[in-house]
Amino acid sequence: MALKIEVLADDDAVAKAAAGVIATASREAVAARGVFTLAVSGGKTPWAMLRDLASEEVPWSQVHVFQIDERIAPEGDPDRNLTHLHESLLGNAPIPKENIHAMPVNAVDPAEGVKEYEALLTEICGNPPILDMAHLGLGPDGHTASLVPNDPVLTVTDRDVALTDPVHLYQNRRRMTLTYPMINRSRNIMWLATGAAKIPMIVKLKAADHSIPAGRISQENALLLTDTAAAAGL
Repeated sequence: MALKIEVLADDDAVAKAAAGVIATASREAVAARGVFTLAVSGGKTPWAMLRDLASEEVPWSQVHVFQIDERIAPEGDPDRNLTHLHESLLGNAPIPKENIHAMPVNAVDPAEGVKEYEALLTEICGNPPILDMAHLGLGPDGHTASLVPNDPVLTVTDRDVALTDPVHLYQNRRRMTLTYPMINRSRNIMWLATGAAKIPMIVKLKAADHSIPAGRISQENALLLTDTAAAAGL
C-alpha cells in the first residue's frame, strides 16, 4: 500500500493537522480497546504538535506515551527528547505524568534498560507489543527514529528496542531506539517532514527506497504530513 501524503501550508499547519490526526486516533483506540498507545519522536514541529494536542478532545487518562528514541544523556539535558516532551505535553495537557514512559537511558547497564523498556511495552501494548500510532521524523540523511545510516542497529530483527553503536557515535551521542519490527507492527504510522532541505529524502521515502533507513519502514497505514516547501519535489 502506497504512502498517503497530505501537503499543508507550513510547519504550524502541519503541527496542527498532526494533533488532529492523533486526537481522532486516540478516541477510536479507546473506544475499541480502552487504551491509546502513542510513540513520539523529537523535533521542533513535533513539540508544537504536542502543544496543539493539548487543546484537542483526547481521553487523556487512557493515553500512554512512549519514546521512539532517546539520546543517552543526563536527566534534563537539552539534548534529551524527554526534556522537550515534558515541556510540550505535561506542561499543557492533563495527561497523568505516570502515563509518559521515558526510555531508561540512564540505567547503569544500557542493555538492561533495553530489556526494561521492552517489558514495559509488552505490559501495556500486548505480546507482541503493538502501538496504536508511531510518530516519525525524517532526517536530511534519511534516518528515522535512531535508525541511522551504517549503524548495526539497522540489522536488529529480534528485539523491539536496541542501542546504537557505542564506538561510532551518531552526532556525539549513543542512543536507544525502537527497532524496525516494533515500528512496523504499529497500527498507524505518521510522518512529519517539513522544509525544502527534506525534498530529496521525501522523494526517497515515497519510493520506499531501502538505501535510506526511513525507506524500510512499512507504508501500510502510513501518512506523511508535509508542507509546500518539502513537497516541491513530488
